[in-house]
Amino acid sequence: MDLCPKGNLPEYAFIGRSNVGKSSLINMLTKKPKLAMTSATPGKTLLINHFLVNKEWYLVDLPGYGYAARGKKQVEKIQKIIEDYVLEREQLINLFVLIDIRLEPQKIDLEFFEWLGENGVPFSIIFTKADKLSVGKAKASVDAYMNKLSEQWEELPPVFVSSSEKKTGRMEILDYIDSINQSKNNEFYRYADICTAGIGRYAI
Repeated sequence: MDLCPKGNLPEYAFIGRSNVGKSSLINMLTKKPKLAMTSATPGKTLLINHFLVNKEWYLVDLPGYGYAARGKKQVEKIQKIIEDYVLEREQLINLFVLIDIRLEPQKIDLEFFEWLGENGVPFSIIFTKADKLSVGKAKASVDAYMNKLSEQWEELPPVFVSSSEKKTGRMEILDYIDSINQSKNNEFYRYADICTAGIGRYAI
């Protein structure tokens, strides 16, 4: 946490199981093919990486979870890094959890969603690798996943479908981030107007 950037710029973090396509997604979103290093070996991201976007917000690349080949000590270390950031980083606005669209709901992901809910962490879901399925099968997979979540969640999180290969979902995700930033800016200016009005009354 001490190595995270100072200041109050909003942060949008991306996390998922190892080999879910997180680095490829980040490179697709930023249009920088080598920004986040991709690898055939899962679990390469071991630190928190911040990327400044348009000098307005940070895209945060968090370590992946669920890579069995890691030793117990390394797993515990990465888990602490993730927990400390997600629970304590005040600048975190939204956590994007990446899910491989080809897979059925996995226990480790469902437990992670439950943990986020218990701690009141705002999150969204990005289904990755949509190009690996037909449009119909991709939709059916997303519907089945969300039906599973609805068994425990009264209100479902925002959902995006993406393909780094075909650049699918890029604008939808970026527009969502922009809409949150615009909303927060409006809140700030409304608060500033209230404060200014208050100062004016006392100054008279």
